[in-house]
Amino acid sequence: MATTVYLVRHGSVVGAETRRFIGHLDVPLSPLGERQMAAVARRMAGVALDAVYASDLARTRRSAEILAAPHGLDIVAVPELREFAMGRWEGLTAEQIRGLDAAAFTAWMADVAGYQFPEGESLSQLTGRAWPAFERIVDAHPDRSIAVVAHGGTNRMILCRALGLENQRLLALGQDYGCLSVLSRSGNRWTLSALNDDHGEGV
Repeated sequence: MATTVYLVRHGSVVGAETRRFIGHLDVPLSPLGERQMAAVARRMAGVALDAVYASDLARTRRSAEILAAPHGLDIVAVPELREFAMGRWEGLTAEQIRGLDAAAFTAWMADVAGYQFPEGESLSQLTGRAWPAFERIVDAHPDRSIAVVAHGGTNRMILCRALGLENQRLLALGQDYGCLSVLSRSGNRWTLSALNDDHGEGV
């Protein structure tokens, strides 16, 4: 028997086309994001879910509500599953950040795994809060299926940690808006059966 985790990134957000660093900013889903999550909900309507968890930010809570509705489940908000806190960079585009502090942006690009956002978090700090919360969630549902709706950075960290990948591989794992990844844990062994899947109606 195994515990199966349907790991979902929230749908597209208002202003996504500007490609701003969002972090802890509480932005809502866009109409596109609503449609993306409705598609995920249709795909997962036949899955026997035990629970649906999400970070406490509006974009993940709303995404989780859409996903949970066909199952008659209430979502459980877990603040520890939030995205990286990006500090002074939140709300800014890459071009704006380069204009304000080109050296800092270059340092981040050169060491995504080790960099700490100005007045924000590093990957190790994100891992320190989010991974234990994720483990507690999984431990609470042995041999069942659950959904966890979180963020691009958080999901990538969870995938790297579960699969034993080096932190430097963080950005190698795609996490598009409204995507679905599927992890299963049997004992202490994790298996990945889907990554960044945003196509089709079956799971």
